[in-house]
Amino acid sequence: MTDDKRDKWRRLPKVSFNHKDIKKRMRKVETATIKHAHKFVIKRWGNVREVQRRVVLWILAVGLLIAATGLQLMWYQQGYRTTATGTDGTYAEAVLGPVDTLNPLFASSSAEKATSYLMFSRLLNYDNTGHLGYDLVSNIRVNDTKTVYTISIRPDVKWHDGFDLTAKDVIFTIGLIQNQNTRSTISGWTDINAKLINDTTFELTLKSTYAAFEHALTFPILPKHILGEVSPSNIRENSFSQDPIGSGPFKLRFVQDADSSSGHKIIYMAKNEDYYSGIVKLSRFQLHIYDTNDAILHALSINEVNAAADLSIFDIDSVDTKRYDVSSKSIQSGVYAILNTQSALLKDNALRRVLQQATNTNEIRDKFSTKVTSLDLPFTNGQLTGNVPTVMPFDQGKAIKMLDDNGWKLNGQNVREKDGKPLKLSIVTIKDDELEKVLELLVGQWRAIGIVIDTKVIDLSDVSQNAVQNVLQSRNYDVLLYRLNIGADPDVYAYWHSSQISTQGYNFANYSNVISDDALSSARTRVEPALRNAKYITFAKQWINDVPAIGLYQSTAQYVNSNNVKSFNGSNVLVSPVDRYGDVVNWSVGNKNVYKTP
Repeated sequence: MTDDKRDKWRRLPKVSFNHKDIKKRMRKVETATIKHAHKFVIKRWGNVREVQRRVVLWILAVGLLIAATGLQLMWYQQGYRTTATGTDGTYAEAVLGPVDTLNPLFASSSAEKATSYLMFSRLLNYDNTGHLGYDLVSNIRVNDTKTVYTISIRPDVKWHDGFDLTAKDVIFTIGLIQNQNTRSTISGWTDINAKLINDTTFELTLKSTYAAFEHALTFPILPKHILGEVSPSNIRENSFSQDPIGSGPFKLRFVQDADSSSGHKIIYMAKNEDYYSGIVKLSRFQLHIYDTNDAILHALSINEVNAAADLSIFDIDSVDTKRYDVSSKSIQSGVYAILNTQSALLKDNALRRVLQQATNTNEIRDKFSTKVTSLDLPFTNGQLTGNVPTVMPFDQGKAIKMLDDNGWKLNGQNVREKDGKPLKLSIVTIKDDELEKVLELLVGQWRAIGIVIDTKVIDLSDVSQNAVQNVLQSRNYDVLLYRLNIGADPDVYAYWHSSQISTQGYNFANYSNVISDDALSSARTRVEPALRNAKYITFAKQWINDVPAIGLYQSTAQYVNSNNVKSFNGSNVLVSPVDRYGDVVNWSVGNKNVYKTP
């Protein structure tokens, strides 16, 4: 290749950069781009929106289909599933102590009685209607004179340690109760002869007919195979009192001193898998023991427990009703102003009548936040029928006139005087939140008519006071504001018969009347309901005339439980607060879904 050709080949073509041409070409490109965008994007944007709308509709359709399928499945499941009360839960109940023993023969506090009921069986107990029903008993036969009871018990009952409970255990327990060296809190068995027939049968012989005897068969049964070799005088101090073996729906696991400074104890119990009276739904039961009502209220407020007993009728105002159900049930007990008929002033029947006329029981009951039943007689409402007598109604004006007519005149200090001596009475009550507030109301009514009142509150649990001996047994008061446990049967012999005036008796009014004594004695020996009722009406009429006491109101038992637990039925009739456990086998905590059985 020649040099000329090589040089020609290497030369680049000459390019001309004309700005006008470039702008012209750019405009063409821009115009073409806009046309393409308009044609392929903007004009087709509606199609995109249409596609989007259809996609959304398809999603909604699929969602509705899934929802319909789910609802159909739920409806189908409801056909073979149902809601039932939970099982294997833990029930924690607060009660008032103290707890000094777990041996039921010595139970005195609410906590000790609750423990006794949960861990020990009885021959008879009270059912949900307040009537006696069989517990251990399978049959009772009574002879024609109503003095011999032949009793058979169930053969399928076992102690918590697996041993069989037999009639030998019943005879053994009765022997302990009868032995004064045992110092049992259960009394009234001195004159009863107990005879063993066989392992499931025994015989009880009374010296005379006693119409209310079967109500005495509610005592707890103790195991002979554990305590049979222990001296009765050492039963209370035996290790059994801290680690008992029972046959009831729950058995003891252990006791914990949760707070020794405040007295807070916890009794842990587990269900008795071999319980003869049905399958217990609860797996565990805890009794939380407190020494005051305020401590129980605090435990409820911090969810330390899910139920509580022993609160007074005034305490329930402090319970959060959004979290807890509160019930108040009348029990077979009454609050009375018991008048000492042998005191210097109140031995005058006219003065006792003055106190009755000056006592406005309606005003006292109206101070309660829940309704309480009036109680004018020595019996609870409904225990007598027919021509039941009534007491004199409240009439302050009449009470004042009676005082004036009997020489009790007002002095310059608005105090009643007679022969230069003031009308001054001493009133005693026991340490109890409810009774102490009632005392304030009662004192205000009596002071309003010019009576000087001295008050004293005694603590029966305080050994240093020795209140039982110094006050109750010695009848060291003019008036005793007290709660009398009447029971399911109207036999009130123990409170009003003259034979019970002794220091060991419960006739706190020192009341004595021949007509009353005869009616009470006759009534307890007759088993005919109509005749017994007539005898008690005779007694009630005389009691009203003599005024040995003023009935204020029928006692109530308050119970609080959280919304997620099932405890005793609110329609149940309670003889005493501890009878709430009558259907404890059915108590539960929470709910659960279960499959229906065909």
